[in-house]
Amino acid sequence: MKTKIGSILLLLLCATTSLHSQQNNFTDHFTEQRLRINIVLAGNSQEQHCYLESLNKEPFWGGSQSSLVQDMNYGEYNYRVETQSGKIIFSKGFNTLFQEWRTTAEANEISKSFRSSYTIPFPNNKVNVIFSERNRNDGKFYDIATFPIDPLNKSISSENTNDFNICKIHDQGDPKNKVDLVLIAEGYTLDQMDKFRKDAKRFVGYLFDIEPYKSREKDFNIWVVESVSKDSGTDIPHNDKWANTALSSMFYTFGIDRYLTAPDQTIIAQAASEVPYDALYVIVNTEKYGGGGIYNFYGLSMADHPTSAQVFVHELGHSFAGLADEYYTSDVAYQEFYNLALEPWEPNITTKVNFESKWADMLEGGKAGLFEGGGYMAKGIFRPAEDCRMKANTAPAFCPVCTRAINKMIDNYIK
Repeated sequence: MKTKIGSILLLLLCATTSLHSQQNNFTDHFTEQRLRINIVLAGNSQEQHCYLESLNKEPFWGGSQSSLVQDMNYGEYNYRVETQSGKIIFSKGFNTLFQEWRTTAEANEISKSFRSSYTIPFPNNKVNVIFSERNRNDGKFYDIATFPIDPLNKSISSENTNDFNICKIHDQGDPKNKVDLVLIAEGYTLDQMDKFRKDAKRFVGYLFDIEPYKSREKDFNIWVVESVSKDSGTDIPHNDKWANTALSSMFYTFGIDRYLTAPDQTIIAQAASEVPYDALYVIVNTEKYGGGGIYNFYGLSMADHPTSAQVFVHELGHSFAGLADEYYTSDVAYQEFYNLALEPWEPNITTKVNFESKWADMLEGGKAGLFEGGGYMAKGIFRPAEDCRMKANTAPAFCPVCTRAINKMIDNYIK
């Protein structure tokens, strides 16, 4: 059923609730709106630079109003919001396509730039937004850019950046107490929007047919954005096939024919500008096998391949829950993706450098084990199960370690 998002969300966001100290803390610093921060990351394998491109004021902050400062230490990057006195009032980890590209052979030869967007609740007062990167040699975060932001700055755009139709297809309540997952159309023409709606409902069925999502269905709201493309499908460069689509997605990312991405992530964020979201997922109108998932960035995969269900929940494991790939035999473009002298931040792989921080507590009773090979590396990295949905499409389910990690992430958003 189609809805008018403005009137529905106004009721949700303005509903009276009991006042808690954490909620008061939120309103001390933020409004119910959202600030989208558009940046450019540029560089090569040896250096990088971070530039502020633009700022957009958007209607709805749908995230938690109490769980504002990240405590899981996830991500290769982090951004935080500090008051003028230096108090941290918001933080979040993330990965980027740029970070992945920096580990490819091409990054040793040339420099490139990648655009991406990050959101915070719209601030009441002047703040500093600080981006940092996790250092590969010691695993610690180091600041790479600081952007002072004045909420009264007239250059912050409030322009409505699209008029795509938006529908809420799974409604479980107030966005600030739910995980708001947005499914976005890619490569669907106007005449194919009925197909997209059916595909989106099918993907929702996939999600709630597998644990732990099946048991957590009431913790999710799911929205769809009917972003209309001029052409059907997506770019397949290695087959010399090109399509004019809403999100400019493409196969053959980093020379890998199955790696399907949208290189300019700001286009995806812009498509979702009129809807509250915690996670973005793109359904691509193609039967060709492929997909991609990047933590707190986006996930995307094909609509019509026989393994669309398995690939969807796998890529959402990356983009929403921060899970690592547990396979190590497939072709990838990355070179020495992990430093074996450090413990990876992802919850489902370990170098055993600090195994106590991972699933050591689950070894007793055989709930989990240690199986060598994972994270694109056959030696030195261990996964918790012989098979898991993060390792292979043929796995029947997520392993207990991944299941626990997904539950933890859901809990983080519904506090």
